[in-house]
Amino acid sequence: MRNRKHTLLLALLALLVGAAGCDVTTEPKSTVTDSNIYSDPSSYEQLLAKIYAGLAVTGQQGPAGQGDILGFDEGFSHYLRILWEANELPTDEAVIAWNDGSIQELHTMLWSTTNGFMTALYYRVYFQVALANEFLRQTTDEALTSNGHEDLIDDAVQWRAEARFLRALSYWHGLDLFGDIPLVDENFPIGPIPPEQATAQAIYDFIVSELNEIRSDLPPAGAGDYGRADQGALAMLLAKVYMNAEVYTGSAAWGSAMSEVENVLAGPYQLADDYFLNFRADNHTSPEIIFPVPQDGDATQTWGGTTFLVHAGCGNDRQSEFGVDFCWAGLRVQPEFVALFPGAPANADGRAVFYTEGKNLSINNLTEYNDGYAVDKWSNLTSSGTQGSNPTHVDTDYPMFRLADAYLMYAELALRGGGGSTATAVGYINDLRERAYGDATGNISAGDLTLDFILDERSRELYWEGHRRMDLLRYGLYTGNGYLWEWKGGSQAGSPTDEFKALFPLPASELSSNPNLTQNPGY
Repeated sequence: MRNRKHTLLLALLALLVGAAGCDVTTEPKSTVTDSNIYSDPSSYEQLLAKIYAGLAVTGQQGPAGQGDILGFDEGFSHYLRILWEANELPTDEAVIAWNDGSIQELHTMLWSTTNGFMTALYYRVYFQVALANEFLRQTTDEALTSNGHEDLIDDAVQWRAEARFLRALSYWHGLDLFGDIPLVDENFPIGPIPPEQATAQAIYDFIVSELNEIRSDLPPAGAGDYGRADQGALAMLLAKVYMNAEVYTGSAAWGSAMSEVENVLAGPYQLADDYFLNFRADNHTSPEIIFPVPQDGDATQTWGGTTFLVHAGCGNDRQSEFGVDFCWAGLRVQPEFVALFPGAPANADGRAVFYTEGKNLSINNLTEYNDGYAVDKWSNLTSSGTQGSNPTHVDTDYPMFRLADAYLMYAELALRGGGGSTATAVGYINDLRERAYGDATGNISAGDLTLDFILDERSRELYWEGHRRMDLLRYGLYTGNGYLWEWKGGSQAGSPTDEFKALFPLPASELSSNPNLTQNPGY
């Protein structure tokens, strides 16, 4: 908190401190210091902005330098970047050609308790939790009054709800990836005593309780500022948590998931006419995105986020086709994913944007970029073909939640006993497929709507958006031998994996510093 000159997203900070007359064309600056931090009324909004920015940037200056967590390369430890890697690289949707640190362990599921990427993600989760807890301690009625800010008490109701939403979001990521983790809220005493380990059930219950408590304190769906939490984002997060309740707790919550999906569907969101508008430099104009993590090539400079996704997905000297100044030649797709589009690459489904020139279909060598097809999903070009504001750091926002996912969740829940209508579900699926095909030639009928079809359609629609690991877990296909893909389990043809790999290990460094923690079984 000592250096309050942030290089944050201008649009986000303008929304959060706009009441103070922030000029959106200049870099936000602050005069906050240790001695006056809570005497300055603007510090509260700036701390809230910092919690949001924890998803988008890595430290106090961009693209690197003065990092928020120590001991890790800032680009490698970007929240969204490693969250994406954790949910995509151990699946059939993506491989990366690099040998940085222990990243190849993610493909083979042969990771250890010292895997640097998962250790960094664990600390990112708790850095977010710590920021939210500090904000909540300082924005009670009593704390605001003691600092002479009674006039902020009404505003703080929504601010606190946003902080609790962001904390719940990170706890969901922690629960999904690590299982039994410490549960620390704003009432936990600050000091040298390490926290106890909570059960996955307790973390799940906390997330559900928190989100239900704050719902009415957030703006209605679509009525909040872009990039900030509202009731639509909350409903989508709750739906995702309920959707995987059986994985987390052993008890399904299909009906609760459907109720929240219907809350999302009742909102103002609409499918974008063009699928790829959701992944272009002007995707802030898409009516489909429910909760974005905003990115800006000039104001949010980072080596993670969508800068990583665009550069790493680009290769073969094709930088101009992606609106960037160079390619990193990293990401490709697995042959099992290609097979979801029959006849690919010449497939009528417009989502199948494979680049195959000079490339092999199979991944014979994980570190060979030309093994595996590239896909042209993420770009720093706008929908009209104009380059983003910066050729190195992209303008494309990260759509953490979007309407198409809610359509697919509705269809799955209708089959799983969550309620709803099969006819409505078929209609939602065909809305997605008509957009993908450009006409009704790809439409399905009620007899085609099966759970297996929906799993495949989720991959076709949502690939490289960080959902695949959760989906395979929910279907019981992530571990074991029910579904094999290349390099699963460490062999090129794919091998069965142990069930305990459904969770990542708690970092060895954390266990050594907190004697209250017990490692996940199997590690």
